[in-house]
Amino acid sequence: MLYSTGDKVEVSSDEDGFRGARFAARVVRSTPKLGRFAVEYETLMSDSDPTKKHRETVDGTHLRPRPPSPPPPAAGSASRFGVGQRVDALQNEAWWDGVVREVLDGGGRYRVVFPESKEETEFAAAELRVHMEWVNGEWVVSGRKNMLETELNIGSMVEVSSDDEGFHGAWFTATIIGATDKDFFVEYQSLRTDDETKLLTETVDLLHIRPTPPDAPVVEKFNLLEEVDAFHNDGWWVGVVSKVLDGQRYMVYFRPWKEEIEFGHNDLRLHHDWIGGRWVRASQVMEM
Repeated sequence: MLYSTGDKVEVSSDEDGFRGARFAARVVRSTPKLGRFAVEYETLMSDSDPTKKHRETVDGTHLRPRPPSPPPPAAGSASRFGVGQRVDALQNEAWWDGVVREVLDGGGRYRVVFPESKEETEFAAAELRVHMEWVNGEWVVSGRKNMLETELNIGSMVEVSSDDEGFHGAWFTATIIGATDKDFFVEYQSLRTDDETKLLTETVDLLHIRPTPPDAPVVEKFNLLEEVDAFHNDGWWVGVVSKVLDGQRYMVYFRPWKEEIEFGHNDLRLHHDWIGGRWVRASQVMEM
């Protein structure tokens, strides 16, 4: 997406400790042909001069417009947010992606768990907003995470993510072999135990599991800057096509590693996001 000088935006980061956070800023210089934008943060101050707001140049993949203001709560509603609902929580000068774990004080306060850190923190209602994703130029509201809505049953084929260092952005295929009220017991399709004698099994929570993506139509060619999943080291890793090579081969750039790897056509698939209980096709990352 193209941004102009003066546009109000939110900025994300791939740095450890800041994944899942978005900082309010405005664009102060635009170089769309390079996909780079200089921004000035609203609340972050400069390290060299604490009287001035912090400025830096960021890649366009880390920008999105500001989300719209939420509608007022319905008349007579005791709680603005429900258990299991995905929200953004205002903490340390940024909005952090989390999930409501508990409603407190009749809806005046909420306990929120953060998938990245697995920490839980209590917030006032005014410090939360409904989580929204910017997809294909439109805002999509995330719904509640509900086992019935996602049809995660014993025997279902699913994909599982991990917050462990070095695995951010990867999804591994597994089968649900057991479940409790809060967790799922899964057996991975290709990950094996350390001694390689059997398939790895693990307990995961609802924050780290999703159905398998829908069968995508056959793609004759992936486009430059298209967001894709690449099959690598037994998992699907989200990346961006950085070069289109001859012979149906592609260079894919992975933002968390800041690294390019070459893949064949059959090792890529169209990237989809699981948002609000439905699959949403990802758009191209930026426009030239």
